[in-house]
Amino acid sequence: MTAISMTGGSLRQAEPRKALALTVRGRRVLAALLLAPLGLGIGLIAAQAPSALAGDDRPLAGAVEEFESHTVLPGETLWDIAAGMGVDGDVRDVVAEIMRLNALPSATLQAGQQLALPNL
Repeated sequence: MTAISMTGGSLRQAEPRKALALTVRGRRVLAALLLAPLGLGIGLIAAQAPSALAGDDRPLAGAVEEFESHTVLPGETLWDIAAGMGVDGDVRDVVAEIMRLNALPSATLQAGQQLALPNL
């Protein structure tokens, strides 16, 4: 449909609209907006790559982890408990795993406290 405009008492047809013309800056902004989700995805993958390549052995969220229960005796320490588990390797790793499994903020224990011991 064409529009007819009246100016100065004469009839004339309005010029058809031209296609949208983008400036160089406009094209760059549009390209950046279209490529932003791609860049975000690549960034998220790159952020997860170190733990994936390192062989992170932590269980997945919602995964069931088996453990034994232990009641802390008077004077017993995490080191004593970890060393008594008879695991080959560094006792510090076992202590760290016990702390992680029980969400302990420090290595301080109370007599009678229940601890979950990992099956290593």
